[in-house]
Amino acid sequence: MTSVKYDILDEALSMVGPAACEWGGGLSNHGPMVSEALCAMGRADAVVSWARKYSDKLEPRPAARGRLRAEEWRHALGDGDRFADWSVFFANELRERPWTQVLNDWMRRLAPGIAAAATHGAIRVGHAVRGIEHGETPQRLDELADGLAYLAARYQVLPGSLRPAAPAMASAALARVAIAPRELRKRNLALITTGLDALAEFPDFERTVNLAAPGDDASAFISDLTEMFAHVYLASARNFFTTIVFVHGVTGPSALRLIAPRVSRATTDLALRYMWQTCAAMYSMFGAPPLTNESLLDGDRAIDDLFDAAIACGDEHAIKFSEACVREHALNAKPVYLAAASHAVAFLSGAS
Repeated sequence: MTSVKYDILDEALSMVGPAACEWGGGLSNHGPMVSEALCAMGRADAVVSWARKYSDKLEPRPAARGRLRAEEWRHALGDGDRFADWSVFFANELRERPWTQVLNDWMRRLAPGIAAAATHGAIRVGHAVRGIEHGETPQRLDELADGLAYLAARYQVLPGSLRPAAPAMASAALARVAIAPRELRKRNLALITTGLDALAEFPDFERTVNLAAPGDDASAFISDLTEMFAHVYLASARNFFTTIVFVHGVTGPSALRLIAPRVSRATTDLALRYMWQTCAAMYSMFGAPPLTNESLLDGDRAIDDLFDAAIACGDEHAIKFSEACVREHALNAKPVYLAAASHAVAFLSGAS
C-alpha cells in the first residue's frame, strides 16, 4: 500500500469545507470526509481533483442566524437551520480550549443523538480527528468544528432509555432486535433519517439500546459491530438505497475508533452504546438477516486494487466504505470486510 500523506488535505478542505453541510435536499456533504480518507489511503494524488469535482455540486453555507450561547445549547439541538451557528460556537470553543477537551465534552453530550444525519455527524468528526492527528492546522480545526456542528444540528434521538447493562456483543444481540412491521418498512422513505424517525411508532424497538454494551475492550466491541454489519450489508444491499444505508453500519461505528483514543473511556462507551442502537435501528427498518457463511465470501482482492477501483468509481460512499473496511480488516482480518467493500464499489460503479 502507498504510504499515508496529508500535505494536500488543507487545500482540499478549503474547497469543500466552507460549503453547506448538506446539498440536494438533505444529502450530506461528504467532501471533507472523503478528502481525509483519500489521504489515509495514501492516494494524495487523487485528493484535489476529487474535491474540485465534488465541490461543483455543493451549496453555499447559509449565514449564521445568531449567537449560540453556552447556556442555551440544549434548545438548539437538532435544529438543522442552526448549523452555521453551531459551527461558530465550536470554532470559539476550539480557540479557547485544547481540542481534545472540546471533543470529549461534546461527544459525551451529543452521544444520545449520534444517529444524526444517518451517523454522518459522527463520521465527519472521526475523519476530522484523524486529520488533526496528522497535523493541527486552522483548516483541520475548522473541520472539527463543522463535524461537531453537524452532529449537534442534526441530533436525532431514537426510542429507548439507556440503562446499566452487562457487556454484550452486537453479534449476540442482533437476533434479539425487533424487526419493524411491514407497514413501516414499506413506506416511501426518501432519507435514512425518515425511516429511523418512524421507529417512534414501534414500541418493541425501545429495548434495543440495552441489548449490547462494550466490556473492557472497546476496540473488540467495535470490531464485532463492524464485522456483523459488514455481513448485514452483504445480505441487505439489494438496491441503491439499501446499499447506502448499510455502508453506514460499518463507517459509523468505525468512526468511533478514530475518536476513542482522544476521549475518555466513559465517553467512548456511551457513544458506542448509542451507535449500536443506531445500527440496530437501520437493521430493524431496512435490513435482512446477515450472511455468516465465510466460505461464500470473496475477500482475496488486493487492497491497492480495491482502492484503485473505488477512486475510479468516484462515488463518495465507495471511497469512504473501502477505506473503513480496510482499516477494520487490518485489526480483524475477516474476509467479510473486503467482500463488502468490493461489492459496494462494483455496485456503485454501475449506479453512477
